[in-house]
Amino acid sequence: MNRIDEQYGGRLHGLWALTNRELKKWYKEPILFLMSIVQPVIWMGLFGKAMNIGAVFSNSPGIPPDVAKQIMLQTFGTSDYFSYMAVGMISFVVLFTTMFSGMSIVWDRRLGFLNKVLSTPVSRSVIIFSKVLSATLRSIVQASIVIVIALLLGMQLSSTFNLANILAVFMVIFLICLGLSSLFLAIAIRSTRWETPMAVVNLVNLPLMFASNTFFPVSMMPDWIRTIARINPITYTTDAVRQLLLFKMDVTQLMIDIAYLSVFAAIFTSIGIILSWKYLSK
Repeated sequence: MNRIDEQYGGRLHGLWALTNRELKKWYKEPILFLMSIVQPVIWMGLFGKAMNIGAVFSNSPGIPPDVAKQIMLQTFGTSDYFSYMAVGMISFVVLFTTMFSGMSIVWDRRLGFLNKVLSTPVSRSVIIFSKVLSATLRSIVQASIVIVIALLLGMQLSSTFNLANILAVFMVIFLICLGLSSLFLAIAIRSTRWETPMAVVNLVNLPLMFASNTFFPVSMMPDWIRTIARINPITYTTDAVRQLLLFKMDVTQLMIDIAYLSVFAAIFTSIGIILSWKYLSK
């Protein structure tokens, strides 16, 4: 058993040291931390509250309040659009946190830190996984703050909500962060210029956000966007979190969401590790 523990510990040698180094860039820079929270709060406070879709129906002449409420329930699964959109902000935080994880390895290479790490006994897969783990931990902390602020702004939780649902939300965030961070790190792993991963980020951020159910139900989209949304991992992330926080839980749908995210995380984490073995070099 001791021999197995030593071998297992050896494979993860340096993981926490490298992860903590990545986290220090975040929690020792309060401006960066504040900006990462302010952006989704602005979206919730301005876009979420200003775009009061429920008022379109409830204030329309000839539409009784009960009918207006039923329309909202059938369209969004909740009578409060702000609650629907606020949960989408969790995916917003996760997406933008993981997108910039690839930038870290570019700067490590340019500043010479990557050369030093590669000269140590630390496994190359650990170098990649430390950045994935850092992005995951930051996403969980930021998502927790967003949930608290959304509750203060009036987000309505479902009648089936309990504390165990919060743990399940963290599990969902963990899975999507594994997959997305590994994906963006794989894109940046051979890059020596920050412009390359930045161009990719600018290319894919809006399609991933708006070709999903973050702001609007997939069923109401045009057919060609609906096709993209059905393979978009952000769609499954947002739906899973809504099942846990807002909707009357559909266990079957929740299991489908988690299964999709698990496969997505497993595939891209494996790709990231394989590429680190093959291409991560001084």
